[in-house]
Amino acid sequence: MSRGLLGGGALVVALAGVGLHLWPRACLFAFGAGTPELPPPAAYSLPPGSPPELPRARVEMPPAVPTGNVRVLHAGDDLQAAVDAAQPGDLLALDPGAGFGPIRLPRKAGNDWITIRTNVPDGTFPPPGTRVDPVQAALMPKIEAGSGSAITAAPGAHHYRFIGIEVRPQPGAFLYNLVELGARETSLEAMPHHIVFDRCYVHGDPQVGGRRGIALNAQHAAVVDSYLSDFKEQGADSQAICGWNGLGPFAILNSYLEAAGENVMFGGVDPSMTNLVPSDIEIRRNRLAKPLAWKQGEPGYQGTGWTVKNLFELKNARRVLVDGNVFENNWVHSQAGFAILFTVRNQDGHAPWSVVEDVTFSNNEVRHSASGVQVLGRDDNHPSQQAKRLLMRNNLFADIGGPRWGGGGRLFQIVAQAADVVIAHTTALHAGNIITTEQGPFPGFVYRDNVAPHNEYGIIGTDTAPGKPTLSAYFPEVVVRRNVIVGGQAAFYPEDNFFPATLAEVGFVDLGGGDYRLRPTSPYRRAATDGKDIGVDFKELAAAASAPGRPVAAP
Repeated sequence: MSRGLLGGGALVVALAGVGLHLWPRACLFAFGAGTPELPPPAAYSLPPGSPPELPRARVEMPPAVPTGNVRVLHAGDDLQAAVDAAQPGDLLALDPGAGFGPIRLPRKAGNDWITIRTNVPDGTFPPPGTRVDPVQAALMPKIEAGSGSAITAAPGAHHYRFIGIEVRPQPGAFLYNLVELGARETSLEAMPHHIVFDRCYVHGDPQVGGRRGIALNAQHAAVVDSYLSDFKEQGADSQAICGWNGLGPFAILNSYLEAAGENVMFGGVDPSMTNLVPSDIEIRRNRLAKPLAWKQGEPGYQGTGWTVKNLFELKNARRVLVDGNVFENNWVHSQAGFAILFTVRNQDGHAPWSVVEDVTFSNNEVRHSASGVQVLGRDDNHPSQQAKRLLMRNNLFADIGGPRWGGGGRLFQIVAQAADVVIAHTTALHAGNIITTEQGPFPGFVYRDNVAPHNEYGIIGTDTAPGKPTLSAYFPEVVVRRNVIVGGQAAFYPEDNFFPATLAEVGFVDLGGGDYRLRPTSPYRRAATDGKDIGVDFKELAAAASAPGRPVAAP
């Protein structure tokens, strides 16, 4: 198969539930062809008002059946020696429960995959498409370390797949990167690529935690059907998955992802390659959560105040699809309590090309959080590019704000000149403002077909009154149509919106029971700009959460 993303003509990429898109191959890059310069930010410019681009490429997965030799390893065998000796296409089968020391993945010639997996029959272990959890740990061999990392990759290491492996620290050990796939590479040639974790259990120490599960600084890297937990630290950020110096594509699919700081983050450290932006990122059907045992005042609180920030953050990322996920449990601690952050950051001041652009955030549930989504259009500490083309569509927000979680219960906070932000078909139950804004203007802003309570101030900006004065001051040529603004006043907002006095008048199937579908008798059925119900399309939401889909198998 081709090792590159580059050829001639056009590449067709299919994404379930989204459609087919043609992308010019000249926009992509090849492996092993020296060190091509990455194009500057201007190369990605699109006309104002353009919809966000979807990922241009998807992670390539290995064939279902290895093509080479099989070697079985037992407790006490030297896994590193076996990995060093393995040839592309080989399978290393590790006895369940057996422990092995840390390994470094060497670079090898050839493009056939080396598979490292649990040595249990396929009928015994959960099949592909099934998320594993700690219950299956007894079926997994253990790769562990007392310091450093349990798994690292040599420069340019490629084509490794892990299936059914528990990756962990030795008891009581705090590790900074449990799995380190690249960090400071300065060329595409040196960047690890084609590395997949499939149905693996990756976790920090339950008592002392760990800073990071997987440092995802690679190309063609995926975490699928896996369980990552106990990444937590006091006084510093921790993540289940974080990538800052990898080009992509990346796939994070159908996994449980637990961390105190940011459960998943891209950016946060300046890349070592000029103009590098992690790109072509697919995050679907995952659960990102923080255990309530980490929250002071909750029953079962374990007594340690881990540094809690948010559930998902993009600081430097391009062409990101976040679809069909559940985000839950986020409270005010070391940040203001927003669950989702699209915040451009030139983190250390050396990466002015940093950007957050072409993000599709769709069919997600965000629940039990102090606030909803924060968008920062430009870094307020160092020069950066402008955040733009952010689509948030068909998302449910429930239990946002209130005394339990702290914060103001703001649904959306949009600051510092983000462009082409579209919010559509949201259903929200939140305690604070719908939109809070400052540092405009925000060209290309659209807010349509949403259901949300107005609460005290509705749509409000710094030094402006709610409604029309804020829209006029901050959002040139704004589109605000067909929204159900519960408890708002029609005189304060543009025409073609709806203002029931109470949530009961919206016509939810069961407001108290959390069923926010619209009853057939609701006046807002089929009243959206596209002829659908105003608010979330719950059939589409459920389909996205359960849709099958794994990265593309390699030919």
